[in-house]
Amino acid sequence: MRLADEGDRAAVERLVQDAYTPWIEVIGMRPLPLEADYAALIAARRVHVTDRLDGLIVLVPEDGVLLVENVAVRPELHGRGIGRGLMDYAEQEARRLGLPALRLYTNVKMAANIALYESLGYAETGREGIEGRSAVLMRKQLDPR
Repeated sequence: MRLADEGDRAAVERLVQDAYTPWIEVIGMRPLPLEADYAALIAARRVHVTDRLDGLIVLVPEDGVLLVENVAVRPELHGRGIGRGLMDYAEQEARRLGLPALRLYTNVKMAANIALYESLGYAETGREGIEGRSAVLMRKQLDPR
């Protein structure tokens, strides 16, 4: 894993496009990651990518928690553990930053993602509207080490 740089921006945007476009039909609108400003996120050092750009994760440190803002994996590589590896990396980053918990949100219609996050120890903490979309809010408290 490494931080994305400006030279990765086109590949990052393509990966997000490929990963999230299939969800448009499911949720009835463009998922929020398709609306993000990746130039700004890369400049802010928020985008972390796998070495071969097979997946990425956007992490935003907040007060007492690390926000997992976006996880994207190339669709043809689903089921190979890349997403789980990205989520493990997020936990390592939270610990490195001294943050005791992680949080994320996902569309209520992304049932497979919700199930994955639950299998990784995330619990639903609520539901709310975010920019016209219905979101499930989830959180994972890290065990002290």
